Amino acid sequence: MTSLPVQHRYGEELSHCYGCGRNNALGLHIETHWDGRQGLGRFTPRPEHIALPGFVYGGLLASLVDCHGVATAAAADAGDAGDARICPRYVTASLSVNFLRPTPLGPELELRAWVKERRGRKTVVEVEISALGEIRARGEVVAVPMPTTMKPA
Repeated sequence: MTSLPVQHRYGEELSHCYGCGRNNALGLHIETHWDGRQGLGRFTPRPEHIALPGFVYGGLLASLVDCHGVATAAAADAGDAGDARICPRYVTASLSVNFLRPTPLGPELELRAWVKERRGRKTVVEVEISALGEIRARGEVVAVPMPTTMKPA
């Protein structure tokens, strides 16, 4: 498994995402580690990520699926180059999330993602979020390489 998170392998100018950008001081700082087959991560929701007392806000879970899925697509594209290679920047073309059971606020969440298929430019990634040993949410991200129209000047 790579020690450097995928999101820390994006170019400096492409690291401002609220969910995973290392250059966003107010962001979530989601981190994905690539083991050669899947993206793995952990995230502990903070008290402000509340929906109802004791439970996580669903929008946070969607953000975790989004950033973890896109990073998994980027890592799969970069291959097993380890920490040495800059990862290509992918963006979300489509995102779906199924909330399977309430997610408790407090325990660390485990993130797991893998490439389901590649179709031309599109990479379809499945993501699971677990807490206390149970899958709480499952999502799918269709990720595409970042269009040149989005690249900073």
